[in-house]
Amino acid sequence: MGNFYTDVISRDPRFDSAARVGDPALLEPTTRQLVEGLIASAHRMGIEIMIYETYRSQDRQQALFNNGATKLRTVGVHHYGLACDIVRVVSGEPSWKGDFSFLGQLAHASGLIWGGDWGDPSIKHSFVDSVHVQRCTVARQADLFAGNWYPDDAYNPYDDGQHLFLAVAKAGAVKQPIKTAATRSKSRNSKKQS
Repeated sequence: MGNFYTDVISRDPRFDSAARVGDPALLEPTTRQLVEGLIASAHRMGIEIMIYETYRSQDRQQALFNNGATKLRTVGVHHYGLACDIVRVVSGEPSWKGDFSFLGQLAHASGLIWGGDWGDPSIKHSFVDSVHVQRCTVARQADLFAGNWYPDDAYNPYDDGQHLFLAVAKAGAVKQPIKTAATRSKSRNSKKQS
């Protein structure tokens, strides 16, 4: 049984193109619907935005990396029709200037992961992509890239058990102090002095 990536994207003539592709038809249908709803919500708020890039080939990713436009050498979720970059429209032209926190709020409300916080605003992320949205958690990406997983129509990244497990594990790791030889020694010494 196929999926949007195997049935549509991998057969598209732009699959190996190094050119930018902003065609919403190359977004997986549920992702496309969520992105279109997000854009409509922004328009109702008086914010004009547009889809700048949807599908991205490995050749394009490499070119962007070589030009310093991205820190990632290997193409990510864009390649699978599950991500797009959304930018402001200023005087009819795409613009990356300004605060994109509104995009994070709209993405979350739409069931999309925002590249400004990667689905977890409580963590300071070393890689921030404030114009990026995707319908795949960071925790699921390895399975997606390996061909072991592709979301069905009902998938919501915020209800993803693997995503929730990862968040709980991180929270647990942060809350639990690590016992080292030094802390055990201090603990023993304080008990002896009591």
